[in-house]
Amino acid sequence: MRKTADRLCRLLFTALSLYLIVLLLRYPALSLEYASTGLTLWFTKMIPTLLPFMILSGIMIRMDLTERFVSLLHPLLHCLYGTSKNGSYTVIMGFLCGFPMGARIVGELCEAGRLSREEGARLLYFCNNIGPIYFLSYVVSALSIDKPLIPFLVMYGIPLLYGLVLCRILPFLRGIRPSARRSGQTALFPRQRRLRSMAAEAAPAQRRQPAMPLLAAVDASVQSGLIGIAKLGGYMVFFNLLNIVFVPFRHTSRTLLNVYRCILEITSGIDYAGGSLYYPILILLPFGGFSCIAQTYSMICRTDLSIRRYIFHKMIQTALTALCYLTFRAIL
Repeated sequence: MRKTADRLCRLLFTALSLYLIVLLLRYPALSLEYASTGLTLWFTKMIPTLLPFMILSGIMIRMDLTERFVSLLHPLLHCLYGTSKNGSYTVIMGFLCGFPMGARIVGELCEAGRLSREEGARLLYFCNNIGPIYFLSYVVSALSIDKPLIPFLVMYGIPLLYGLVLCRILPFLRGIRPSARRSGQTALFPRQRRLRSMAAEAAPAQRRQPAMPLLAAVDASVQSGLIGIAKLGGYMVFFNLLNIVFVPFRHTSRTLLNVYRCILEITSGIDYAGGSLYYPILILLPFGGFSCIAQTYSMICRTDLSIRRYIFHKMIQTALTALCYLTFRAIL
């Protein structure tokens, strides 16, 4: 059964690839326009806003300075989410910097052995979002939002509350003792403790990497940041090129095309749609589009974190966002 499904997938992707090649040859000027749009967005939006954070965060992680950085806010975040100090750093930087910095920080901390897989997975599911600077400077103006307070609260309130459910409520329902929450340790009931012990023995231990000296950390962070930002540029070009898929179908609804563009790559989709898709765009922001999903995968692909589970949790948050806006519209 699985072999049949794999063959069908391969056949489907082969046909899609051939179709795209034909379209690129049939519409070269339009292909150039879409690719240029992706490159322009990458050069003007992503490099200035993300690359400095990538380099600075990489330096802090490699020099093992993250725990000192969050020393003031860690008690509050630990109380709310039960995070370690590196987990608190992930929460702060993930929400401040936006896609895909949350995923990048989780991936780097897990690789360095400073964040457990279990905690990294939980943080990945709610700390990798559209950044507030992007939201306030680009989304608000593109959608002509006069009163951004409610969209802002929905955009960031839902993942923060979702994180409480993941980090506090679900572990409590699964049997973590109250004393463990106070001490910050995971003390389980006997049967769960035995299962966890068996899993720990079966899994190889991840060594905590030592701190680097300043110049070595800067060099490694600059190199890693440039590679990471170059990969993000490739994803933006590729997903913008996929806008050409519906070009032969000239009678396709403009609204449907704009929704498709937003699902592919949220920034260019907003640019094309403008204020014509006010609520659909606000609902799709937590998901981020397939480009953001691919960018997230590129940040965690060297770890054993699951992109499928990440997509699942993002879809839940998108559904909760849609429910919020439907409720607001019904009330107002």
